[in-house]
Amino acid sequence: MNWDIVEGNWKQFKGKVKTQWGKLTDDHLDVIAGKRTELAGKLQESYGISKDEAEEQIKSFEEINKDYRP
Repeated sequence: MNWDIVEGNWKQFKGKVKTQWGKLTDDHLDVIAGKRTELAGKLQESYGISKDEAEEQIKSFEEINKDYRP
């Protein structure tokens, strides 16, 4: 998954991210704005997980959505 594409099409990806991580609020999603590092940070903050766990969850999300084209 190319995060430049995600960032450029964030409005389309927000729903997928919200479905995957329901604890993220609309305010969180606005701050993330398609940035992978911001997503990792918000996952750590919202779910109380380690950086490594956040990265693993993001990798899984990328794999699930690898063929998605907005």
